[in-house]
Amino acid sequence: MKPPSPHWLLMAGIGIAGCYGLAALQARENNAALSPAVSREITRVEADVDQIEAESLKRLAAVPDNEVQRIELLGKLLLFDKELSVNRNEACAFCHMPETGFTGPISEINRTTGAYPGSVRSRFSERKPQTHSYAPLSPALHYNEGQGDLVGGNFWDMRATGRRLGNAAAEQAEGPPVDPTEMALPDIACAVFRASQRPYRALFETVWGAQAFAIDWPANTEDVCSQPGPPPADDPAPVHLNAADRGRAAASFDQMAQSIAGYEASHEVTAFSSKYDAVLAGKAQFTSQEQEGYDLFRGKAKCNGCHRDGGPGEDPLFTDFTASNIGTPANPQLPYYAEGKPDQRGYVANKSGRSFVDLGVGGFLATGHPLSQPSAVDARWQPLSPQNRGRFQVPTLRNVDKRPSPDFVKAYGHNGYFKSLKEIVHFYNTRDVLPRCTQHDPREAVGCWPAPETAENMNKTKVGNLGLSEKEEDALVAFLQTLTDGYAPADRR
Repeated sequence: MKPPSPHWLLMAGIGIAGCYGLAALQARENNAALSPAVSREITRVEADVDQIEAESLKRLAAVPDNEVQRIELLGKLLLFDKELSVNRNEACAFCHMPETGFTGPISEINRTTGAYPGSVRSRFSERKPQTHSYAPLSPALHYNEGQGDLVGGNFWDMRATGRRLGNAAAEQAEGPPVDPTEMALPDIACAVFRASQRPYRALFETVWGAQAFAIDWPANTEDVCSQPGPPPADDPAPVHLNAADRGRAAASFDQMAQSIAGYEASHEVTAFSSKYDAVLAGKAQFTSQEQEGYDLFRGKAKCNGCHRDGGPGEDPLFTDFTASNIGTPANPQLPYYAEGKPDQRGYVANKSGRSFVDLGVGGFLATGHPLSQPSAVDARWQPLSPQNRGRFQVPTLRNVDKRPSPDFVKAYGHNGYFKSLKEIVHFYNTRDVLPRCTQHDPREAVGCWPAPETAENMNKTKVGNLGLSEKEEDALVAFLQTLTDGYAPADRR
């Protein structure tokens, strides 16, 4: 049975920004939509982010001599810096913490909404956070004519293509700072301006050059950067820089993103240190249940068709970097559905309201993602939009079950509909076998499934009727749990 509706409420009243002082307005925005339980967890995560940042800042006293390690340190400091959000309250890491495999760290949000609030706490995006682990190993988005598929990129809809910077993870890092539902800065120059005031400025200049922050900032820059995006339609770059300074700011913003991608590629984030890796190295053995699950993964369950465990010369990344529509139901608990009216600042996150359907890769190819789109759409790919409607990037299964405690809830699927590994495995197994749920059906997720959010281009060959017993489902879950990084000899069983 699916969990009950979350005990948060979006603001019913719509205020006018001019009626409030900035501090009062920010307080109203940031406390409006969140339950006490979620607010407490947000406070805890903010404190954890601060602690990790403080420990990382101590390393500035003895900066590594090695350039790669300098980039990794800089990237970590940027990833854990709350000052890079409009209200100085949300680091990139807020949605990507180590204890969950660099994805969403709040159990109650995962159990309910699936999507996380932004720096403006009453704004939510339409999707759950993906993992940063192994993300830098995705290739730049390209079209494989032989298999008729787009391959690579980052984000659920592949919109961080990597075609401009040659690094999909770096282009992904450029999305959240200016996404109004995430870090909400009104201009990429604001991220650079804020970074120029941080303790890691000297490290940044050591890595990328003294010109990085040699920018003549207007006197009102801080005021501009304290106003949540999106910027006014008639002033899309509200930090008014001359052409040369705008170019420096754009280059430095790229270098911030490249630094973050460098950290994400480090052993600290992308470790290959799971029990599965230990088994491959001959340092551990699967239990009989885990082995049964691996055999099912590669055989009857058909998982390996998309979540590839590698081939000759390949790292086992448990994804083929393509996209698929597995028929995930809509998640009615997404706050995004209620964001169809102007918020206190007049911003409408979801112009489709309750009729919103997430078209995934097809939506990106057709219209882009204008407010948070880090990469341009290749016009030659636009005719591929119809065949990609409803399809989402196949995620890596590495760290798919990493959690700080057994009772911690993780969400799965692009919209966070699924609330456990067992549940999503059961869905893969029975999507086309169990009946459609009726409204408020108590059998949901066990004895029935809702209709897919969209049935367009739905995968009908590898999902839906696998014929697995419950024992086999459990074995598959047991194998997936061996993909959690941080396995140590003491864990052997």
